[in-house]
Amino acid sequence: MTNPPGVLISAPSSGTGKTTVMLGLLRALAEDGMVVQPFKSGPDYIDPAFHRAAAGRASFNLDSWAMGPSLIGAIAAQATGADIVVAEGSMGLFDGVAKTGESGHGTSAETAQRMGWPVVLVLDVGGQAQSAAATALGFRMYNPELPFAGVILNRCASPRHERLTRLGMERAGMPVLGVLPRRGDLTLPERHLGLIQAVEHPNLEKAIVGYAAFLREHVDLEAIKRAASSGPYRQTSSALPRPPAQRIALAQDAAFSFAYPHLVEGWRAAGAEILPFSPLADEAPAKDSDLVWLPGGYPELHADRIAAAETFKTGLRAHAKTKPVHGECGGYMALGRGLIDKEGQLHPMVGLLGLVTSYEKRKFNLGYRRAELLEQMPGFSAGTALRGHEFHYSSIVEQPDAPLAKVFDAEGAEGPQTGSVRGNVTGTFFHLIAEASG
Repeated sequence: MTNPPGVLISAPSSGTGKTTVMLGLLRALAEDGMVVQPFKSGPDYIDPAFHRAAAGRASFNLDSWAMGPSLIGAIAAQATGADIVVAEGSMGLFDGVAKTGESGHGTSAETAQRMGWPVVLVLDVGGQAQSAAATALGFRMYNPELPFAGVILNRCASPRHERLTRLGMERAGMPVLGVLPRRGDLTLPERHLGLIQAVEHPNLEKAIVGYAAFLREHVDLEAIKRAASSGPYRQTSSALPRPPAQRIALAQDAAFSFAYPHLVEGWRAAGAEILPFSPLADEAPAKDSDLVWLPGGYPELHADRIAAAETFKTGLRAHAKTKPVHGECGGYMALGRGLIDKEGQLHPMVGLLGLVTSYEKRKFNLGYRRAELLEQMPGFSAGTALRGHEFHYSSIVEQPDAPLAKVFDAEGAEGPQTGSVRGNVTGTFFHLIAEASG
């Protein structure tokens, strides 16, 4: 079976405007009556929600470091029924880690090559003209086997600037798929983990409509459709992650939203019932749930509301007496004894773990993680190896409970953030992506 034809939107680095291009392209193609399947290359848990808002179809991560071929095939199969695929890369096109993971280094180029999606390179041409062609040519030649569709020139200052930049691209034999004039109102709001969440955007629909109109005016959509292509993949939907329980109470609100879409889709596909609830609305998890799962998010922005959510905390404590609870990153911090905000104020959390974390002195924690479980956690027995990703600015003040796992970075160095286990409660700073093959 083959995927629908697709393209991958990438760039030489972060901050070049590829997300704006991605969202505008998704919506413009959908407005043309196409069924558009979005994907995100790499371990990003914010962008897929923006993709879904733009395309009207769930977006999924593809990650060569954390995922083996069967899982990648299962996730790629989510494109069944689509007319076209548009995937968004992470960081720069060839940026990844030094050591191979499950099936690669985690680069967007690996995703494009594996799936047969030609690359559309978004170039910020501010401060240069013909020289931009040398950058584009270098990216095309760095891996000659990588399919390459062409470039979109972003932040072009004037018609003269465009003419000069196009001259360089013509000399390099580089197709120009669009030229976006410089505009200051196209930047999406950001905070310390990147973009704000889609649910927090003050007027996301209006912004996406504007991006689509902007792209329609300045990008050759028909040329992008013609450039779209794909390679074969083996449809293996059964390889999606299995559910850790039958009835899963899943926290879902502005403080807890970073659950990888392929995990939740795998749980649903296997027949599990997902029971969403909102800690910020002071909702308790369903009493008949078998497992409570608190995803990551931004508890530090809502620490006072979580601290005051007595119905939520009482219900969670009652559940933990007899049944499992698991938290990831922000969810892990909420399960702890307290969270210190950037002003130094301690907010009492649920207290099912002894963990105390602080944002008063920010500490940057970013990267892939490989965990070897010392104790069981929902869905996995002790001794299982997991792959995930960690991204937060909190530091540990107290961590008195037993360690859940030995945790290593992408280069094999063991780290101190082991996660915690106390009774039926477990937590990790990394977000689970997949079980490791070894």
